[in-house]
Amino acid sequence: MSILKLQGRTRAQESSGAIERMYITMRHLFNRGFYKPMGVSGETLRESLLTLRPEIYGSIANEKAELEGLLYVIDRLPHGIEECRFINLTSDEGYGNSHFKPIIPPKRRRNCYRIDDEQMNIEITRGRSEIYDILTHLTFLFIESHKIMKRVIIDEDGSVNRDWEKLEYAVTQLDGLTQAQREVALTHTASILGRTFSEINNLYPKFSTPQNPDRFLRVIWSLGKMAIREAVKNEKRIITFSPVLRERLGHHIHGEIWANNIKSVLVEKNLMDRPVHIISANMHSVMNTLYTPVALKTELKKKKALDIYEELSDSGNGALRTKVTKAALDKGMTFIEDRSGTNIDVQIFDTSMLEEFSFKSGFANLKAEEKPVIVVMDYAFGEQAYETMDELLKPYNFNGIEIKMNVRSISIMGKAGILEGGKGDIMIPDAHLFEGTADNYPFENQLKKSDLDGHDINVVDGAMITVLGTSLQNKDILRFFHDSTWNVCGLEMEGAHYQKAIQAAS
Repeated sequence: MSILKLQGRTRAQESSGAIERMYITMRHLFNRGFYKPMGVSGETLRESLLTLRPEIYGSIANEKAELEGLLYVIDRLPHGIEECRFINLTSDEGYGNSHFKPIIPPKRRRNCYRIDDEQMNIEITRGRSEIYDILTHLTFLFIESHKIMKRVIIDEDGSVNRDWEKLEYAVTQLDGLTQAQREVALTHTASILGRTFSEINNLYPKFSTPQNPDRFLRVIWSLGKMAIREAVKNEKRIITFSPVLRERLGHHIHGEIWANNIKSVLVEKNLMDRPVHIISANMHSVMNTLYTPVALKTELKKKKALDIYEELSDSGNGALRTKVTKAALDKGMTFIEDRSGTNIDVQIFDTSMLEEFSFKSGFANLKAEEKPVIVVMDYAFGEQAYETMDELLKPYNFNGIEIKMNVRSISIMGKAGILEGGKGDIMIPDAHLFEGTADNYPFENQLKKSDLDGHDINVVDGAMITVLGTSLQNKDILRFFHDSTWNVCGLEMEGAHYQKAIQAAS
């Protein structure tokens, strides 16, 4: 008789199970219409997130407060949400035409509206992925708030310790804080959070805004106050999903409008029959690649090209960016600002207007009707990537005539979650995690690690954690930029690295 040996689950197996439970739970809660994040209905979400422990949430499973994760989340949620007991996820339901002023998070382009002291409305226009993003961020926020509550409550009747009293006094000062008062408040806050004064002091300015330099203190106080109200007065925070959102979700309403706007511009400019290459990337990479050599001739004589591209990646260099943008708009670029609700801006580049720039391009000798058109779309978000691409590739009905786009390639240059490597490294995935499941899907990537060997750049390949529609890179975009005389600006802040990568693959 054989003896069965019981083996524990690996970390990977636990994480896969947690991901699957999270998506199933979020779909159930959405269909239900509401839930209490720190109540019984939110328990599965909390447990799954603590099991998964995503890198962006740092030490979420520890008793100490997670400060870097808190900063990450606060930058992606509307200002003041930590003060709200009721959070309502809505569709685009007309709040833009009301007296409510939209609140746009610094790191997420979404419209949010503070309805009153207790309620925040968040518009969902990017599909289920945006809901998943928000719910996981809110779950993290509420878990952290209860950490604060547990460290300050000393009796069942709601009595709090001296540290909390001192923090509350500092936050409620109407005239602002002196440096001495601020450091006193930070000392008590450090005790509440279980962190050192140095840690708190270093992170404090990252939360500050011109209107509220002491925002960090208020965020911590508001989170703790809401958690104390839940624990002592049973005033639970509630997340609701509007009936209109539940009705519209998955119907591609915003994606269809977005795609038709693009196709109408292509028809208007007689570009629909030309070879179209679609690139999902940020809004400065391709534009800087094509127009910096002309717009910044003087600057390029004084500095190295890579230094110029690094400066262009810095949002503080507005004058340089303006010069490049003006040259682009004058010589072949059309900018389409999004008004559909997808929050995806688009640039259209007509390469037939590049000849006078003396580029040694691979299409300089092509006939006019053969010269490619480059359509650059800002990053789509998760499920939204499928929606927008699905709509963009559909035939366009123009005055009763069905017109098909002459699409030659689709290239996605973006970010991915990876077990190795760091910011600025080139990541070449060969598998991705299909969003909403625990399944791993391999694929063949045309771009290989060997293409970039020997060029003083760190390259990592292998399986990466991605979401549907993102980070599947393709060598087609590199064929556009095959001439090494082109100074290619990279993605995000890492222009020099991508410039070397594209030259190496030429």
